[in-house]
Amino acid sequence: MPPFTRIISTITSACAPYLSRIPRKRVGIVVGILLLVGGYYIAFAPPADFSPGSIVRISRGTSAPEIATELADAHIISHPSVLRALLRLSGESGNVQTGVYQFVAPQNAFVVAYRLVTGAYGLPPVRLTFVEGTTVHEAAVRVASALPGISADEFLAAAAGKEGYLFPDTYFFQPSADAESIVAAMRANFDTKIAPLIPAIGASGHSLADIVTMASIVEKEARTSADRRMVAGILWNRVRLGMPLQVDAVFGYIFDRPTYSPSPSDLAVKSPYNTYLHAGLPPGPIDNPGLDSLEAAAQPTKTSYLYYLTGHDGLMHYATTYAGHQANLRKYLN
Repeated sequence: MPPFTRIISTITSACAPYLSRIPRKRVGIVVGILLLVGGYYIAFAPPADFSPGSIVRISRGTSAPEIATELADAHIISHPSVLRALLRLSGESGNVQTGVYQFVAPQNAFVVAYRLVTGAYGLPPVRLTFVEGTTVHEAAVRVASALPGISADEFLAAAAGKEGYLFPDTYFFQPSADAESIVAAMRANFDTKIAPLIPAIGASGHSLADIVTMASIVEKEARTSADRRMVAGILWNRVRLGMPLQVDAVFGYIFDRPTYSPSPSDLAVKSPYNTYLHAGLPPGPIDNPGLDSLEAAAQPTKTSYLYYLTGHDGLMHYATTYAGHQANLRKYLN
């Protein structure tokens, strides 16, 4: 028996005792009402094979017919034509909020249409934490993992040229977020965090770009606030004297891996970021530094040291001469 007929038959059977009491001339009206109720149920009710917890992504540019078909294929609505009509009444798919929707319980077509138009995704905001020193490539992998609707390549494209300026922090993004909005939020956060440092940056005699690049190196080279300020002071000394920085952290960026003990072949790699071959700062940041490293780069410890290393004891050791540095190598790394 077809669903519509089965529903009407069920309703009619349930109402039979009451229909017998209704005057004959009004029976047709009552049956008509029952037909309307049954028709409404068939047209707008969720399908019997609804799948609890279904997740559907509505992409930008998807048309109303495509949306309706996708939801019907996912067993969220029964009749695509009904949803199309409802969306048309609300202004077609131009009013549909793109993003990821979750359907935990069956809902009629009116509710589904309302959710699509208002962006009621049924999902909590996605929490994303980027630690200090995260590179754009690492952030792309993190975003793609947390938000399957965004590919790593999309994030990399949106973040092109913004290494160093995507502030590492904890963020909450809606499931509808795209790569551009995430990058914009991280960039805006950087502007907010760096604002109090602008006077110190101006007094340092260095550009914002150079401060960020230095901070990105300091982020990888030192762990405590005191050591970061000391390392920043040493590296600025080397920049001032025209000495190569000779920092190992750049090789992690060059080879996209956590390389902190570069091999002889690594040291010879032809890259503008190779601070053993090229004096001065590299062309740009090698990661996205935190506020502590930015402060260290803008307000370093004034020192006469030119060398530093991290010993097996986990502490940093400094020297003013190459001979002193060699002595530290023998003492703390052998």
